[in-house]
Amino acid sequence: MATTPEGKVKAKVKAILKNHGAYYFSPATGGYGKSGVPDLIACYHGKFIGIECKAGDNKPTALQLANLNEIRLNKGYAFVINELNFSELEVVLEEIKAGHSPLPGDNLTSS
Repeated sequence: MATTPEGKVKAKVKAILKNHGAYYFSPATGGYGKSGVPDLIACYHGKFIGIECKAGDNKPTALQLANLNEIRLNKGYAFVINELNFSELEVVLEEIKAGHSPLPGDNLTSS
């Protein structure tokens, strides 16, 4: 079974989270969950993290952005990650681990 480009991004993000020892999961949607939630939800050193994974030039939908902004408004971390910015997630996880976490409201990758 071929992995989609977005699937490859998700796999890399999961590997990063696993490497850091973060708790994470992919929320169920498809009529059973809330629409527009991020692809991955994580908790790391007590910090809530929502990660929307995109491949190439794909952009989050308005509903996905609204969910990411809602996370930020509640002092969580919210990211849009693609093949070009895995390092942003790595940096924030390292900062959280060191206890020098950046302000949660300042971490939504522009889309």
